[in-house]
Amino acid sequence: MRRFPKLAVSRLGLKLFATILIVNVLTSALIFLFVSRSLDQGFIDYLERVQTQRAETLATALGEEWTVRGDWQWLQDNERAWFRLVHRQLWPDRERPPPGIQGQLSDPREFQVRDAQGNVVIGPPPPRDGDDERRKHSRHEAPRVLPIVSQGQRVGELVYRPPRELMARMDRIFIDRQQRNLLIIVGSLALASLLLAGVLSWWLGRRTRGMALATRRLTEGDYSVRLAERGHDELSRLARDFNVLAETLEANRRARQRWVADIAHELRTPLAVLHGEIEAMQDGIRPLDADSLGSLSQEVAQLERLVQDLRLLAQSDAGALDVHLETLDIAKALNERLEDARGWLESVGITLDLAIHGPAPIRGDLQRLHQLWNNLLSNTRAYTDAPGQLRVSLDVVDNQVRIRWEDSAPGVSDEELPRLIERLYRVEASRNRRLGGSGLGLSIAMALVQAHGGDMQVSHSTLGGLCWTLRFPLAGE
Repeated sequence: MRRFPKLAVSRLGLKLFATILIVNVLTSALIFLFVSRSLDQGFIDYLERVQTQRAETLATALGEEWTVRGDWQWLQDNERAWFRLVHRQLWPDRERPPPGIQGQLSDPREFQVRDAQGNVVIGPPPPRDGDDERRKHSRHEAPRVLPIVSQGQRVGELVYRPPRELMARMDRIFIDRQQRNLLIIVGSLALASLLLAGVLSWWLGRRTRGMALATRRLTEGDYSVRLAERGHDELSRLARDFNVLAETLEANRRARQRWVADIAHELRTPLAVLHGEIEAMQDGIRPLDADSLGSLSQEVAQLERLVQDLRLLAQSDAGALDVHLETLDIAKALNERLEDARGWLESVGITLDLAIHGPAPIRGDLQRLHQLWNNLLSNTRAYTDAPGQLRVSLDVVDNQVRIRWEDSAPGVSDEELPRLIERLYRVEASRNRRLGGSGLGLSIAMALVQAHGGDMQVSHSTLGGLCWTLRFPLAGE
């Protein structure tokens, strides 16, 4: 026996379906009740006005006939004369009465003519006593009476039944038909709403169910999951944001794995050197003297610097970097540090060119800024070929302090520029430990700049090397 797959039902889809259906059913019911009542009452009011006008027309014509004839003998039980009068007054341009309710309301048999003493001249007989009693206790309305006047004298009266009385017989002919049509319209609207709610809830449920499954896979560590990006609605934008999130998490996982591997590599090298030298001393291959201890001390210092750098970056990531901000002149601090380092740079063949224009007050930590300048100086000294040049300029632009740090060759390719601030990243040609770098200096420099509310960008230098552009907000007045 063939088994069909079970249809997954989305709770959100069911809620949406129920909400749309209930709202549309209630709206349709209210529309039906309001329109039905309005149609019923409005139609009766309209008939009241029309019937009153017709009765007034007939009463006027009967008064004129009385003036000419002087009595009601010509009309006494003469239905033909009565029909001719009604026809001439109410539908003079038609050979036959109009169809439908208009003809019913202008039927001569629905009117009654009485003389001045109240005796019936023509029309339906007056109700019997029992009928009057039943009428008294019923909801029927009393007949309408219009006086028939001739030359200012009341000569009779025209009695007609109100439209509501006539409607007791024929309102179902019209009102029921209109309400049936309205009910068909409302039912069609409810059915269309039902189909619309079903399709919309199925579509939304399918989309959200796919997002829920993808999110579950993402929380389980499957960062390769992606959602289809269809359309330009909010769900499509949400799918794009989800894909960006998945790509970011996947990139972070790769970076974390590479970060752990690089840290292990950086720690393993000095530890291996320490282990080898200690074993050599233990085996008597290398003497235990001041030179051997100095070599061990250098490796320990390298490990200590690496651990301190890692700790600083960890504090920066956690937002716990110890920075004590106060108002200071960054131009003065930078100029003093570079002048102190001028001889240190010239010792390796790098000339220093300064163009620092102050003052430039910012909110900063002098110790952290010195650490920033030291990292940039160490990077320039380590990776600039001799003879080389370092050009540093400082100016104030758009309420910001801008520092341009440019060095000479060698440079890096366009692909490697954005990766220079990645942790433990080194350009391939520079990966050697004789320079003493850990690959964290530029990452630490970026963290220190950001801790001061600034940013740092890298580009190619006109001198052939790199150009680091640092921006810091000016201190408020």
